[in-house]
Amino acid sequence: MTKALHSPRFWLLTAAAVLVAGTTFSLGQWQLRRAAQKEALQAAVDSKGRLPALDAQSLLTAKNITDDIHRPAVLKGVWRPEHTLYLDNRPMSGKTGFVVLTPLVLEGTSQAIVVQRGWVPRNFADRTRLPEISTPAGVVTVEGRIAPPPSRLYEFKGVESGRIRQNLDLPAYRAQTGLPLLEVSLLQTGAAGEGLQREWAAPNLGVDKHYGYAFQWFGLCALVFILYGWFQLVLPFRAHRTQSTSPRRPKSGDQLP
Repeated sequence: MTKALHSPRFWLLTAAAVLVAGTTFSLGQWQLRRAAQKEALQAAVDSKGRLPALDAQSLLTAKNITDDIHRPAVLKGVWRPEHTLYLDNRPMSGKTGFVVLTPLVLEGTSQAIVVQRGWVPRNFADRTRLPEISTPAGVVTVEGRIAPPPSRLYEFKGVESGRIRQNLDLPAYRAQTGLPLLEVSLLQTGAAGEGLQREWAAPNLGVDKHYGYAFQWFGLCALVFILYGWFQLVLPFRAHRTQSTSPRRPKSGDQLP
């Protein structure tokens, strides 16, 4: 056992084990810190969801409109259905279809906001066919929560046109419509209606993912210690103990009693 402790191989494996264990432990701690940060952000998102609903005046007079993301809002205005868009390849409840966007010109102003009105399935037999939805005329009241513009999917270069699009390029859409669109959107909530479903996923920043990664890194760190202890300490000790307690075999030339 003492001889093994002085071998270069023993110290090389010890240094490698310490390096791997230290690295995996540090990565586990980093994931825990990320989880704590995400939990703080999630708490802020949840607290915004409990604030009183914004109206158009409150939204337009906000110092930084993006600070109101995730906050409830009840907005009155007039739809501009001629500018309705259908974002393709958008899932809801395990199915793929369109998220429908329509600008809403806020009552008493010239400002407009893009409303994510809901989801509709697409016709896979005719991919160019638009689903039927209804858009009320006149002043309407829309309930929802302030949200960023729809998330972007992979797309080829170039500005998209037409009703069916992969993504919403807000500056280009603003220029195409001629409407002074706000930098945020409204995610319409409530019961299904107008041919649209609204089973939006709750805002989730993925805190559980970081805890899962932390568990994996800490588990790997523990595994390194277990394997190191077994192969570098336990097995050599048992082998040394077996050799020291086993009877010595007589050598040739030894005088027998």
